[in-house]
Amino acid sequence: MANIKSAKKRILVIKKKREENKAIKSKILTYTKKFQSALATNVFADAEKAYVELTSVLDSAVADGVIHPNCAARRKSKFAKQLDKIKA
Repeated sequence: MANIKSAKKRILVIKKKREENKAIKSKILTYTKKFQSALATNVFADAEKAYVELTSVLDSAVADGVIHPNCAARRKSKFAKQLDKIKA
């Protein structure tokens, strides 16, 4: 356990940020699952709507610094390819 006041404060701040980051990552997984289930139905309109929501969540996670920008770009690219497969 920390003895210095600033170290104690950092422990509290880190705990709070960890919980916020965990919630954002959970939200990403939720929207990814929604997109995957929309893809499974082969309805392009639903899948496209889910893709737009997912990219928005990924972009906000990047803005908050939860995930790396390249990670979000890679995921969006992968999902866009999947979306194009059912469009064709």
